[in-house]
Amino acid sequence: MALALYPGTFDPFTYGHLDILERALRLFDRVEVTVAVNTSKTPLFTLEERCELIRRCTGHLTGVSVVPFEGLLMEHARRRGAVAQVRGLRQVSDFDYEYRMLFANRRLFPELETVFLMPSEAHLHIHASLVREIHRWGGDVSSFVPPPVLEALQRK
Repeated sequence: MALALYPGTFDPFTYGHLDILERALRLFDRVEVTVAVNTSKTPLFTLEERCELIRRCTGHLTGVSVVPFEGLLMEHARRRGAVAQVRGLRQVSDFDYEYRMLFANRRLFPELETVFLMPSEAHLHIHASLVREIHRWGGDVSSFVPPPVLEALQRK
């Protein structure tokens, strides 16, 4: 059973993230949402909160696991027996960053493939930092995030 990792901070988990995850499940038997600690970011939600929200948002899907993670992703992928990592691309600037990361990751774990997926047009504009900013100023983010995330944002 082919395992792919879908890594990210997911702060918060959006409909764009869910779209990419559903697309990845068409290609792989199992997809692990690898929820990362990113020391260069100050998250709105704790690692545990993000994992729980993703579990609630993906409970209807088969083949999904949600795993908190801190460290070197390529080592985690090797330990987990992953065959690929899934990365979402929304725009050209995403590709520039991902392109650089791809070659660094290949040096660390050459056997791991990187699969780039684009969300549907309806979700191309959704970015977690945009959701946080709109929420911060009291805007309506209900069209950007699944109901469990919206409820959690409203409690923050």
